[in-house]
Amino acid sequence: MIDHVGLSATDFEKSKAFYAEALGTLGIKLLADWTFGDSRIAGFGIDRATFWLHSGKKVRGEAHLAFRARSHAEVNAFYSVALSMGGTDNGAPGPRPHYHANYYGAFVLDPDGHNIEACCHEPE
Repeated sequence: MIDHVGLSATDFEKSKAFYAEALGTLGIKLLADWTFGDSRIAGFGIDRATFWLHSGKKVRGEAHLAFRARSHAEVNAFYSVALSMGGTDNGAPGPRPHYHANYYGAFVLDPDGHNIEACCHEPE
């Protein structure tokens, strides 16, 4: 249903490094990185860029993005790497049975305070 999504980053290089490392644990790679006018733009994905990051001012409010993990181990790795890259804990890895019986997720706040999640829908 969603073709792509984008976020603004106040410190583009810091956020690009954060996402490259944290999403790398989920098999998501930096596929595009360029300057357009005064803006920096980076695209992340598996086969094509579907998550876009661009330089800009902090937006009012926060976004919540959830990235699919293939296993509980990937969720754990995402959380650990995201914290090591400057993310802030917003929910340690673990089951979330209030979502559904097999839901396993972890939440971190990115450098701009956006709630970023890795989740797996498969049993361990």
